[in-house]
Amino acid sequence: MAHSNKFVKRYLETNEDRFKNVSEYIYYHPETRFEEYSSSEFLASECEKEGFRVDRGVAKIETAFVASYGSDSPVIGFLGEFDALSGLGQVPNKTAYEPGDKNVGHGCGHNLLGTGAFAAACATKKYLEENNLPGTVKFFGCPGEEGGSGKTFMVREGVFEGVDAALTWHPSPANSIMSLSSLANYQVYFKFRGVASHAANSPHLGRSALDAVELMNIGVNYLREHVISEARMHYAVTNTGGISPNVVQADAEVLYLIRAPKVKQVDEIFKRVTKIAEGAALMTETALTIKFDKACSNYIQNRNLEKLLYKNLNTAGIEPPSQDEISFAEKLWSSFTEGEKEGYLDVIRGFGYSGDGSEFAGKYLADTISPYIESWEVLAGSTDVADVSWVVPTAQLTASTSALGTPLHTWQMTTQGISSYAHKGMLRAAEAMSLTAVDLLTDQAAVNLIQQEFKVFKEKNPYSCPIPKDVETSKLNHE
Repeated sequence: MAHSNKFVKRYLETNEDRFKNVSEYIYYHPETRFEEYSSSEFLASECEKEGFRVDRGVAKIETAFVASYGSDSPVIGFLGEFDALSGLGQVPNKTAYEPGDKNVGHGCGHNLLGTGAFAAACATKKYLEENNLPGTVKFFGCPGEEGGSGKTFMVREGVFEGVDAALTWHPSPANSIMSLSSLANYQVYFKFRGVASHAANSPHLGRSALDAVELMNIGVNYLREHVISEARMHYAVTNTGGISPNVVQADAEVLYLIRAPKVKQVDEIFKRVTKIAEGAALMTETALTIKFDKACSNYIQNRNLEKLLYKNLNTAGIEPPSQDEISFAEKLWSSFTEGEKEGYLDVIRGFGYSGDGSEFAGKYLADTISPYIESWEVLAGSTDVADVSWVVPTAQLTASTSALGTPLHTWQMTTQGISSYAHKGMLRAAEAMSLTAVDLLTDQAAVNLIQQEFKVFKEKNPYSCPIPKDVETSKLNHE
């Protein structure tokens, strides 16, 4: 049997250019949630070229797919994302803001995320083939993470049933195991319907839906003092009722994203927000319609799987950055605000980094792996990976693909998306995940340990999908 460490590294090195090309294709075809038609089909086709069986359109989602190889147990899954973000168009490899001709960009590095998970699945499949081993490798093409909770819909429809362990990663400025939990959330539209009227001649006949939206937002802002400190309530006014101030706005809408450490807490806050919306409708004599858009749970860690992934992240190791990569990162550093520079450690602590930053003194790129700590803190962000973690033992890592201090969802993240340093991090993540999968496919005792930990959790914490059965996925422009 081939030595797994050397085999996986050699496979990824041999196919490095191919995986870079996949990453670049997705990068240059940025698409927002549930409209990733080019990216999804390209990745699915690449899976078929590699010999995977591909099931497209799973969970009644056009751009979701599952690629499978092998038979029998254990079944190891890799989670891949490929959606982009609106408003983050950026010409790559520039150290100043240049949006180019696109209003969409990979400001969260999902071109790297999806490709890295795909590369890990390919390396693991090849290892199974070469050694004629039992077991199954699955690559999950997961759309709509950004504001869509695609994986939560996939969990609701049973797509991950039968998987023994799931692995994924996320680009960032650091190298660590993502050992923190995350915030659960609800995303809900509140739509008000009033009566149009001449704003000067007969304002008394009008009933302003925009007034209702404004009153609701004011009420929620007062609520902020009276919820748990870890909660977050964000909103975007998605319809102001038009651009004519001399018309009383008959239609208006606001989209709320409510977060808290537990789904139960989110639900409690949502009910209070709903009462505020109902009050706004009463005050303005408008009709209120509530449309539940999506939700996700809080992330559940599996410590035994994390430890195995950490071991293999160290085995993969870190290739030192080149002088050109260091110079590029230094120029990007100068584009950050003082607040971003001062808070650069806060960004990576959310990804599981532990330390005081002393190893980064005088540096602009991470060249070390953070020690693994079983953190019980909560990341001030959300991910639909969380719902997978409720039904399958799951572990995540992060690999450095960007300069220290780079915030997610910024042009600076987009500009680094296909850099040589980013692709080094992508392949590092792929190697660590593949080695972990090989360990699981060849060591039933490791699988049993992970499953036992998961069983203890499940016995006390039954899963309930936070998205109602009748709610369907929504594209970014939901109208």
